[in-house]
Amino acid sequence: MADLKPPSTERPIEDLTYEQARDELVTIVSQLEAGQLPLEDSLRLWERGEALAAHCSTWLDQAEARLTGDAPASAPGAKANADGESDEA
Repeated sequence: MADLKPPSTERPIEDLTYEQARDELVTIVSQLEAGQLPLEDSLRLWERGEALAAHCSTWLDQAEARLTGDAPASAPGAKANADGESDEA
């Protein structure tokens, strides 16, 4: 049987890029679908997955706002430079 233990070290969600959060969410979904974890671990993963999904949604909402011109060019975790512009590419 595969080792499906959740990771022991979890980076703060707000520090993750969209891609990192999405990849971790995919891993969590796979682990939950396998159904091999104890209930407490499953609940913890579910909660982390919900938070990751919300983080990804925020990234996507802000990207859409940038494309439509409805918001300033900043995303979760983006840092502004001296001109107030985002350093994110």
